[in-house]
Amino acid sequence: MYYSHKFIYHIFSILLFGCMTAFAQESVAVMGKIIDQDGYEVPYAAVGILQKNMGTTSTEDGTFYFRVSNKELEDSMTVSSLGFSNFTIKIKDFLKLEKKEIVLEEQTTKLNEVVVNGIRFYVKNALKKLRDNTVSKNHQLNILYRRWSVEDNLCRFYIEHSINAIDRGPSSYLVKFSVDHVRTSADYRFVKNEQKLHALKYMEFNNPLRKGINVKSYTWTKTGDSSYDNEDVIIAKGVLANKETIWLYIGMDSYKVYKLEMEKQPEVGKSLIATYVYKKNNKGKLFLSYHQREWKGAAAPSENVKRAMRSNSQKVPKYIPIAYRHEVYVLDIKEDKTLFNVGEVMHNKDMTQYKTAYNPAYWEKLNIPPNTRFFNKNIGELVDLFGVPLENQFKYSNMR
Repeated sequence: MYYSHKFIYHIFSILLFGCMTAFAQESVAVMGKIIDQDGYEVPYAAVGILQKNMGTTSTEDGTFYFRVSNKELEDSMTVSSLGFSNFTIKIKDFLKLEKKEIVLEEQTTKLNEVVVNGIRFYVKNALKKLRDNTVSKNHQLNILYRRWSVEDNLCRFYIEHSINAIDRGPSSYLVKFSVDHVRTSADYRFVKNEQKLHALKYMEFNNPLRKGINVKSYTWTKTGDSSYDNEDVIIAKGVLANKETIWLYIGMDSYKVYKLEMEKQPEVGKSLIATYVYKKNNKGKLFLSYHQREWKGAAAPSENVKRAMRSNSQKVPKYIPIAYRHEVYVLDIKEDKTLFNVGEVMHNKDMTQYKTAYNPAYWEKLNIPPNTRFFNKNIGELVDLFGVPLENQFKYSNMR
């Protein structure tokens, strides 16, 4: 019996090693950095094999990372970014480069200082054509969602979700989503404020394109111009009663919205800043590729916190500043409904309330973007609190 078990284990080990070796042989990492002609990083550029909807978005530091199989080595990788001409290179040729840097050339626009039709004209047409210009039929997005919880101006908790979501694009709403994998840092929070919904829903609700923009309610001005994929782009700024400001990066010919930025102060003591970046699929339709936002507010300390502060001879404040910092990468898009695989759907709870078995191997294989200054700053604050490396926090905080 002993030898039988030993033989089975030996066979299993051989098969497992074979599978891992096959995966390693078939999967090739494509990583590098995108800069401009002056050597500055180019953030939020679309990078990948456009015809196959494969790729990623460069980080705020211009770095990128994704994986391809051996059969994609002959395919061409295209890099597109606002303000620059497209860059194309074969995957195999890029991998041969000694220095994995792509230098983008600035693309000059043909726009005059004065837009003949008026800025409101472009905003209206961008909203009118939003459904036609985006992937508006059901599609599945594989999303990496990151949230940092900040209390008293320090990051004290970090959570990552791998999510599959069925979306209809910015002209509509999310249909449903499932949280398939979760990992968290150690929890050093003392306020432990929780959101009523998953943060993905707030990302949706806060997007002015999804809510609908009443063009007449805003004061519109042209604040600049750019380009994207050989199309001139106009930057429209809309101000609503000094409480909300949005910037729309609109294609002059197509009226596509390539990027949206917003600042909002809904009430005293609260603020929101956010960025939504869109890129093209193989049919030229736009879908979300990257999102970042920070919400700032305040929360009253609980009685337990008050007692702890008093026992340490600290003055108890009426409110403690809190914040949420979010970063979202869309890692993959599926438009074929037969490939959709959204699991159990649960929306109405905070991110911390979603429980899944921790699978380190899954996170190791995921196309996680390179760490950025934004990521390292937040994680640095978290690690410095007690000097515990993030990997150790993942290991021990996710044990079930």
